[in-house]
Amino acid sequence: MILGHYVLTVTCPSVRGIVAAISGYLADKGCYIIDSSQFDDLGTKKFFMRVSFTSEQGVKGNEIFAGFAPIGDKFQMEYEFFTSGDRMKVLLMVSRFGHCLNDLLYRWKIGALPIDIVGVVSNHFDYQKLVVNHDIPFYRIAVTKENKAKAEAQLMDLVEDSGTQLIVLARYMQVLSDELCQRMSGKIINIHHSFLPSFKGANPYKQAYERGVKLIGATAHYVTADLDEGPIIEQDIARITHAQSAEDYVSIGRDVESQVLARAIHAHIHHRTFINGNRTVVFPASPGSYVSERMG
Repeated sequence: MILGHYVLTVTCPSVRGIVAAISGYLADKGCYIIDSSQFDDLGTKKFFMRVSFTSEQGVKGNEIFAGFAPIGDKFQMEYEFFTSGDRMKVLLMVSRFGHCLNDLLYRWKIGALPIDIVGVVSNHFDYQKLVVNHDIPFYRIAVTKENKAKAEAQLMDLVEDSGTQLIVLARYMQVLSDELCQRMSGKIINIHHSFLPSFKGANPYKQAYERGVKLIGATAHYVTADLDEGPIIEQDIARITHAQSAEDYVSIGRDVESQVLARAIHAHIHHRTFINGNRTVVFPASPGSYVSERMG
């Protein structure tokens, strides 16, 4: 009898016996390991592991979770158990570029991105109708130099009231305060083009076109107080030629940004990402687990 499908994530100092302790414990509890990924960072001497498993002998999840504490203490682990199928509550934020928002709404609608979108926040009204037509709450929070602190307080009230577990900046063009970044550390994902730091400010794609750039890229990362410099989760590029126009650059860039952001969110909501200092450890979705991740 299979009672549930669960995920265990572990971060701890690198020592001998961690894998044996985890696998032995799960076996003793009548669990079957479906997928296991691990990484030992020799530089930081930190160990990272993600285990996907099922309970097959009538042992309930709460019992499995509670009984793991002695192992966690022994190895000085930071660990969490998750029930597969529990959808993460996500708040999307957007300004006036809607390509990432549209892409995420479509993936969510067809089930390719299994999340609960608790709302969309914008400092403009451009996408209010689009969001409302998806039966998703829309919140306009205007941001100016004078009211920035008040606007962020309003945002945090919304985060707490909705139970938001992840904020996604889907081309939201306002800088978040250090306080907010620290408060939501590891729970905010941003997307931007990868021309930084060469081409800053307005029209980066036009700047890239004028310089004859041959690669267009995008970067999704966790947000920190250092603007656009947080730990990178996902990146990709598209090759272009001299025959393509500045408008082509923009169109191709939007496609890359949308795909990279979706992949970063997918990795985060399935607990495949671990922050490792200024970097991340991102375990790939195995062929055997991809279907269950899509559906769960």
